[in-house]
Amino acid sequence: MSPSGAPATAVEPLRPASGTPRLRTRRLCLDPYVPGDEDGFVALFGDPRVHRWMGDGTSSEDADRALFGRIFSKVYARRLFDVWAVRYEARLIGHAEIKPTEESGGHELVYALHPDTWGRGLGRELAGAIAAHGFGTLGLTEVHATVAAPNEASLALLHRLGFVHVRDLTEDDGSTTRLLTLHAAPLP
Repeated sequence: MSPSGAPATAVEPLRPASGTPRLRTRRLCLDPYVPGDEDGFVALFGDPRVHRWMGDGTSSEDADRALFGRIFSKVYARRLFDVWAVRYEARLIGHAEIKPTEESGGHELVYALHPDTWGRGLGRELAGAIAAHGFGTLGLTEVHATVAAPNEASLALLHRLGFVHVRDLTEDDGSTTRLLTLHAAPLP
């Protein structure tokens, strides 16, 4: 277990050219995206059950392909923050990142999993690994998450990891997003 109580991860000592390290959990592999992941990325973000909770509304396939391209042309090229393809049994099943955001005033974890993997504990394993990376590798003292208020499953998952509700954010469309924070456990 990490200092936060999140499941421990192993980080390979060498970072790929993207600057994003490879992370491993008991069941998941978090690797920097490769160009061959584009169709899987577009399928994930295009799934209405996933997209419902990601971003600012529906997007087109072209917009999702452009977003995937920016992972390489901006995020990896400039080493802005860590972004991963999430694999289970060698299959691309999700997306993860940890990045500084204005909304949180710190680093926010972001994750999405394909709906056919929901309910297996993979979300908890994934969010825990990202938080552990934030505390361990990045040296953060807290990690944040923003979750749409109706997304009860993600809110419950993050609460089980120890995230606490800090405040509500009102979105442009009037909806509510919850800001949650997990603090690093103090060293004994």
